[in-house]
Amino acid sequence: MPLTRSLSMSSLSGLPLWEEEELPVENLLLFEVAWEVTNKVGGIYTVIQTKAKITVDEWGENLFMMGPYYEHNINTQVEKCEPSNPAIKKAMGALTENGCPVYFGRWLIEGSPYVILFDTKAAAWNVDRWKGDLWDTCGIGLPFHDIEANDSLIFGSMVAWFFKELTDQLGDSPNVLAHFHEWQAGAGLILCRSRKIPIASIFTTHATLLGRYLCAGNVDFYNNLDKFNIDQEAGERQIYHRYCLERAAAHCAHVFTTVSQITAVEATHMLHRKPDVVTPNGLNIRKFSAMHEFQNLHSTNKGRIQEFIRGHFYGHLDFNLQKTLFFFIAGRYEFSNKGADIFLESLSRLNYLLRVHKSDVTVVVFFIMPAKTNNYNIETLKGQAVRKQLWDTAHTVKEKFGTRLYEALLKGDLPDMNTILDRDDFTIMKRAIYATQRHSLPPVTTHNMLDDASDPILANIRRIGLFNARVDRVKIVFHPEFLSSASPLLPMDYEEFVRGCHLGVFPSYYEPWGYTPGECTVMGIPSVTTNLSGFGCFMEEHVSDPTAYGIYIVDRRFRSAEESCNQLTQFMFGFCQQSRRQRIIQRNRTERLSDLLDWRYLGRFYMHARSLALSRAFPEKFWMEPLAPPQTEGFRYPRPGSVPPSPSASVHSTPHHSDEEDGDEEELYDEDEEAKRDRQNIKAPFSLGKKSVKKHSSNNFMIDS
Repeated sequence: MPLTRSLSMSSLSGLPLWEEEELPVENLLLFEVAWEVTNKVGGIYTVIQTKAKITVDEWGENLFMMGPYYEHNINTQVEKCEPSNPAIKKAMGALTENGCPVYFGRWLIEGSPYVILFDTKAAAWNVDRWKGDLWDTCGIGLPFHDIEANDSLIFGSMVAWFFKELTDQLGDSPNVLAHFHEWQAGAGLILCRSRKIPIASIFTTHATLLGRYLCAGNVDFYNNLDKFNIDQEAGERQIYHRYCLERAAAHCAHVFTTVSQITAVEATHMLHRKPDVVTPNGLNIRKFSAMHEFQNLHSTNKGRIQEFIRGHFYGHLDFNLQKTLFFFIAGRYEFSNKGADIFLESLSRLNYLLRVHKSDVTVVVFFIMPAKTNNYNIETLKGQAVRKQLWDTAHTVKEKFGTRLYEALLKGDLPDMNTILDRDDFTIMKRAIYATQRHSLPPVTTHNMLDDASDPILANIRRIGLFNARVDRVKIVFHPEFLSSASPLLPMDYEEFVRGCHLGVFPSYYEPWGYTPGECTVMGIPSVTTNLSGFGCFMEEHVSDPTAYGIYIVDRRFRSAEESCNQLTQFMFGFCQQSRRQRIIQRNRTERLSDLLDWRYLGRFYMHARSLALSRAFPEKFWMEPLAPPQTEGFRYPRPGSVPPSPSASVHSTPHHSDEEDGDEEELYDEDEEAKRDRQNIKAPFSLGKKSVKKHSSNNFMIDS
């Protein structure tokens, strides 16, 4: 489901389109090969799913996605049908007739692309023979106990077999372009190139295998990229065979790409090939008809979160919910990689600052990270039950009060407030008040953890002493499950929850791209990221003053952990000092950046990679002038005019503001005027070089740069 955003004068619809003629797609077939086609495992599923619409718009019926067959996925996500292309139908038939079933259909997502799914379980009887083929081809051996690697080999062997049958059927036209994602699809690419199958190939790594493993082990990764013994490190972690598949695929591809500049640096050292193109990740953005609607959604969903807080903190609800800010972190439970360690330490320091400054702001922080649990926490369930009971009691008394008031007014009498509620009503209310008394602190986790003693988040909460005490201005709620609208605790899906929060905090140490801050941006929610995430690097490059637009970038690359922690603390403390009006203005600015993340603009990098692959695979048909790697410099959002030029003046020095201060800002700020100025300041975006496709002859094309 596409994320929504507003459309108004603030929308930067003036972003110029890329001036490049399209490839002759009627003479090409494009295949996207990935383990996560119809099979959600991680973030690559989001990339492929959200990018499908613009790819289908460009390629139409000539786009096909290839992935593994899982019955439960195809029953809920795929509409089976017969391929209209006879060559594809024959190629599928050749595999199926030899005991390796292949399925065809439409993936029921936006764009409805064709999918070709390979039944790796049914074809597993070939695994030993295909292991031998891989060893004979490139000397890579796969251990029998690595089920995922064996499945990827089965999948890759079937893909290579399919391409051999297909290209034999097609001959010289149309040409085939295959885009392989991640190491799980790498075996197919390696086998295609070793067997000299005539296809143009692209390989994209969304994160290197070894990089993820090393960072998970708390290694000083980025300062030692050139010092690692890559083979030894992979061998010690028992992933050498996977690493070999990934590295071989990167070197076999005609074009090698990755998703961010920081991952390009990593891949250059880990895989020993510099990426040809950086292909940033985007999102589908559906637009509202009025700009204020996303602000209304924030208000509505914030109210639903406040209801949860009323129940969770019953008996300790001595803070003002109207002056309570909701922060959150979400994603895979990778404690160090996702920055949960530095986040918790910064929360401890933020709590100290808020208490020292006697701030009336309270911060409730949600950790949405799935962990092993056995059930909901009884105390948490009780809190929601108590809240509901109080709500029902209040409504019962209100109905009685309203009826008696109405009857008194009908008689022309002013009601006696001492008699309008009887003794029974007061008894009911007193019982409700007594029910809210609790002798323990509100729980920091909503579920019973299976490994409470050694859980990293809970262990660090104990270390910093944030137990939701009355004196603490920072409260913590650890929700170790993905959010669901069917939950009895917090019945909201992820998008609704994000829209109700004030700030997303993602101080990741290892984040090749980072969809979570991107999702916050298109929903108009400010976020914290780092210069070690692809998203953070992208925003630093494209926005003159990211902080003014609600993108706080923590320096984790060139600062020590202590300095980064202090910087994060100051970002959060400065956010807490903002008035409600300042936060509304900042959300408007944040939401205005969403055009930067739209696939309609970021999809051009994939177009460039395809053109480059075709020119290298079929130089006699497609020719491209040599040019420098794609540059994106010069495309920068200006600093908003209403933001003071001095960074020190952009936030107040104390947590308290006067009405006069807010009034001054109201005169300075004009949303429509700022958006207009932004559009005028936009320079030429994403200069990939001007290209055009020219015919040499009836079947030959040239791409000019």
